[in-house]
Amino acid sequence: MTPPLNPLRAVVLRFRRPALLLAAVLAYGTLGYALLEGWNPFDAFYMTISTISTVGFGEVHPLSTVGRVFTATLIVGGVATMLYAFGIFAEVLSSDGFGQYRRWRQLENRLESLRDHYVVCGYGRIGTQIVTEFEQRSVRYVIVEQNPEALGRLDREGRLHIVGDAASEDVLRRAGIERARCLISAVDSDERAVYVVLAARALNPKLYVVARAGQPESIRRLELAGADRVISPYRMAGHRMAELATHPALVDVLDSLQSGSDVGVEELVISGEASLVGRTLEDSGLLAADGARLLAVRRQGGGLHVSPDGSLRIEAGDLIVVLGSAEQMLATAAKVQ
Repeated sequence: MTPPLNPLRAVVLRFRRPALLLAAVLAYGTLGYALLEGWNPFDAFYMTISTISTVGFGEVHPLSTVGRVFTATLIVGGVATMLYAFGIFAEVLSSDGFGQYRRWRQLENRLESLRDHYVVCGYGRIGTQIVTEFEQRSVRYVIVEQNPEALGRLDREGRLHIVGDAASEDVLRRAGIERARCLISAVDSDERAVYVVLAARALNPKLYVVARAGQPESIRRLELAGADRVISPYRMAGHRMAELATHPALVDVLDSLQSGSDVGVEELVISGEASLVGRTLEDSGLLAADGARLLAVRRQGGGLHVSPDGSLRIEAGDLIVVLGSAEQMLATAAKVQ
């Protein structure tokens, strides 16, 4: 997206022509009085200024008939130039140039302040639901969209977004892709999704990428392009309906854990500076009864330990999945930082 022109620069550009016309009128009047009336340059310039400004101080020296005719032409030219300049000034004031530039600067400041955020590409039905979930969880995000209908909704809702093609590296850089935690491709075309994933992976090799696949055969292509996870809405919907049919109570329990209840499931990453790195789970206190319940540990290399025993040693970068209340989550999070 092309940034709006700085309003001060815009004013300078708009007033170039009136300024040139005013300079021409001043030169015309000064030379005219000097040549026709024989006045010195200062008197001629002062008379020109008094005439075109219509202040009515009177003549510097008595004017001849030719001088009066010349003054009449100078008044017409000067007043026309001043009216033209005032018209442009009024147009600049009535335009929204300053407001547009201020909003653009505010957007740029918000984008530059984003760290460890989520980039959502596409704001259709799926993208809208993703953003709704993010807002319920207070997750920082920015949306990349170019569809006019979706952009209209984004403007009305006041959500942080960038206008542009999500497959463009320049647009992704502006969205802070190099500082982002995750990119979610929810565009409505599998071909575009492949380009989005390729561009994002090239700009940030460590980025976690989740992509939507409209067709089953696109899943493999998106994985080859660099997506860490590929979601098929039809497959997910089918799986969900089958689970509701066969295990409705289990689905209700899992939904309650994700719908803002007092108890929830969260994942935490073990910091390299954490004091419990190298210690066993038993010694670290992560299995204490007053803390969040440890469900699983996933190694950086991909190994998964479900319901691990106390002898498992903690490594930097491990991801732990815990279940508990908000207070228990905060207590466990303090230990892993």
